[in-house]
Amino acid sequence: MSFFKALHIVKRYANHTALDDVSIEIPEGSIYGLLGPNGAGKTSLIRIINQITAPDSGELIFHSRPLQRADVNRIGYLPEERGLYKKMKVGEQAVYLARLKGLSKQDAVARLKMWFEKFEISSWWNRKVEELSKGMAQKVQFITTVLHEPELLIFDEPFSGFDPINVELLKREIWELRQKGTTIIFSTHNMSSVEEICSHIALINKSHKIIEGPINQIREKYANNTYQLSCRYNPQFKAEEFIGDEFKILSQRIEDNRHDIILQQTNYCPANTLLSRIMPAVDIISYQKIIPSMNDIFIRLVQEQ
Repeated sequence: MSFFKALHIVKRYANHTALDDVSIEIPEGSIYGLLGPNGAGKTSLIRIINQITAPDSGELIFHSRPLQRADVNRIGYLPEERGLYKKMKVGEQAVYLARLKGLSKQDAVARLKMWFEKFEISSWWNRKVEELSKGMAQKVQFITTVLHEPELLIFDEPFSGFDPINVELLKREIWELRQKGTTIIFSTHNMSSVEEICSHIALINKSHKIIEGPINQIREKYANNTYQLSCRYNPQFKAEEFIGDEFKILSQRIEDNRHDIILQQTNYCPANTLLSRIMPAVDIISYQKIIPSMNDIFIRLVQEQ
């Protein structure tokens, strides 16, 4: 079910068009990756969704109706840039930000204490923000972003400044939020994170949307009918003599007594047919379709445009 739509969004700054007729549709309960190179228009779209700026034209639909100013309290936004007041104490500022989102002081303190314990930063409650490391400041901002339990969360490079252990901590929290029903927009340049946690993506480049959809369908679409056949090395085995007319060999590699062959299927051939030809001649280790990574797809589509 569609949870949020941006329809035909146009945004211009002086002589620069940041978004040119961009439409996206975010399913309810999804982790939606918003991808694109620097300057593509991602941040402009995020700021429009979060009602920081308005589009020059186009429409935002939230729960099947136009997005309204009051909906801002149903959205949580974690920008890439740090937005904490350096001279304030950490706990004092966290309570202040929570109250801006409609929580009472009592509820804010209770929820914050729980989150600070969970993130093991309780000892920083009375320390000044300027004493925080980049990663610690990001933890505090993450907490204040999710504290009011918004229906829509927007994370812009949420893992910036974190070591691998804390990246895993945030990934677990993002998964938990999704399991509780939160819809999440996730903007990042880290394609491995996209593959790991996103269910849907949209790629924006040069102010236009290039592709959108479920991540598994997109990866399958660009698979290009290539396969990897791995077998035990046998100097007598010549792959060209066994693969048939349905395949062409793109590359071969022999290493550590293993022979890896990359094939491209030119005409349909069931796996069993190919393997039955080869099995009498060599010991097969594996045969699998090569599915391109999101990083490969990202580079290909951006370079092609």
